[in-house]
Amino acid sequence: MENTGIASSNRKTSRWLLLFVVGMFGFGYALIPLYDVFCEIVGVNGKGIQIDTSNQSLAINRDRTIAVEFTGSIMGGLPWDFSPAKKVFVHPGETVRVAYLATNLASTDVTGKAVPSISPTKATRYFIKAECFCFNNQTLAADEQKEMPLVFKVDNDIPESVKTITLSYAFFRAEETEAGDTSS
Repeated sequence: MENTGIASSNRKTSRWLLLFVVGMFGFGYALIPLYDVFCEIVGVNGKGIQIDTSNQSLAINRDRTIAVEFTGSIMGGLPWDFSPAKKVFVHPGETVRVAYLATNLASTDVTGKAVPSISPTKATRYFIKAECFCFNNQTLAADEQKEMPLVFKVDNDIPESVKTITLSYAFFRAEETEAGDTSS
């Protein structure tokens, strides 16, 4: 009779462990979409940054000027030097082109992936990119130096409280499986 109680206890424990494993797998599977939603809401990792897909031009508001600062960093052992663009002053609705400068310090080709974020968070929805090196993985040949363009506008509806926007890029080494991927 004692073995029956132990066997029943083992089955119950096995069921709980199986349920736990299935639950953890489901959580892990749902984590990426949940993370994307969270990032879009708070405006980190480039989520929520608008991309200009129309050819419509915004009227330029010459009565207002916003400072746009740029920063950049290299993450995860990427053997690059990455210099941000200079600070610019823009009028909402004005199309602006700036460039970052990247240099591959390695003796082999290296592919990187840029992840943008904007501060303050409330400015994210008003920063509209028309062209950006962050749309695709970037491959630099050994010792290659490359100018990486960014074309953007600041929407006229940006809150009056926003006087300065900081656009920051973190460059990571692209995974080997992503090196040919240009959809990011």
